[in-house]
Amino acid sequence: MSQVSVRKLGVSFGHLNVLQDLDLDVETGEFIVLLGPSGCGKSTLLNAIAGLLDIDAGQIWIGDKNVTWKEPKDRGIGMVFQSYALYPRMTAEGNLTFGLRVARVPKSEIERRVKATSELLQIEPLLKRRPSQLSGGQRQRVAIGRALVRDVDVFLFDEPLSNLDAKLRTELRVELKKLHNTLHSTMIYVTHDQIEALTLADRVAVMHNGVIQQLAAPKEIYRRPVNRFVAGFVGSPAMNFISGELIGGGGVPALKTGDGSQIKLEGYPFADPPGEGRKAVLGVRPEQVELGDNGSGSGVLPVQVSLIDPMGADSLLWGTVSGDTVSIRIGPDDDFEMGSVLEAQFLPDHASLFDAESGDRL
Repeated sequence: MSQVSVRKLGVSFGHLNVLQDLDLDVETGEFIVLLGPSGCGKSTLLNAIAGLLDIDAGQIWIGDKNVTWKEPKDRGIGMVFQSYALYPRMTAEGNLTFGLRVARVPKSEIERRVKATSELLQIEPLLKRRPSQLSGGQRQRVAIGRALVRDVDVFLFDEPLSNLDAKLRTELRVELKKLHNTLHSTMIYVTHDQIEALTLADRVAVMHNGVIQQLAAPKEIYRRPVNRFVAGFVGSPAMNFISGELIGGGGVPALKTGDGSQIKLEGYPFADPPGEGRKAVLGVRPEQVELGDNGSGSGVLPVQVSLIDPMGADSLLWGTVSGDTVSIRIGPDDDFEMGSVLEAQFLPDHASLFDAESGDRL
């Protein structure tokens, strides 16, 4: 197993700087997920680590070797792409063994690796089939197996589940997690799907405009986002945002909204004392809000009901607070009159508060 270190990486395409002075350290045996919207630079970073594009500045280390200018085949990596990229005229077994045969790996060693990999991925019955005879999930298993047979310590995944339907994505996501728990190999995985990121990763690197906004464990990312972008991008449905200004700096702090309502923030863990009149945005996740007065929270939201969206196991109540749209998780059988105004509570110490201008966490 190998550590991956990216130091002061710079990548540009013409006059467009995609990555600049980017640092990333992936520990040995760690599963890191690069998460972000399209165009944030996550695939560019992965391709730079793989050696698939030239970089303008910085260094890339795998283990104790500087691989910045080494060819992809010499970096000791295995890569799985979004496209299966299987040879259509070869069987699954042929696709698994092609690279090994080109590298003149002994036949006995090839057989050993194929046997071990096919057992691990449960594709033994598929080895004699061609890609056209396989389902999408089976093709992706073969594509993953082609990387595994290389017997390397660092695996790179570039949105490998994007072409699969929802059911297959869930199944293969579980299999990938099991795979990492079995191999304990270093894995770097690119996705725009936050569910994949939160369920697979040891740590998540949330990227935006070529910058890693936050690198932390999934729970930390979800519970304590460092800025409004991370808070809004991670979570489904997204975090609720309510704009206003801070008041009561000398006593109980509160957020005064545009319609004059005051949302108490007693118990919120401010990093610095809140400034009177400072423009701020309160962030509360749908499951952190409860309807009615249960005595558990000091923050009260007056919510005007606009829609109830059944989700199966639960429902989402959509409404407005001082003109800002919010959602609240409720029971599947709960029903409320459209247009009615309800009192909702939340725990301020579980919420998030951001500076309105910078977006940074307060």
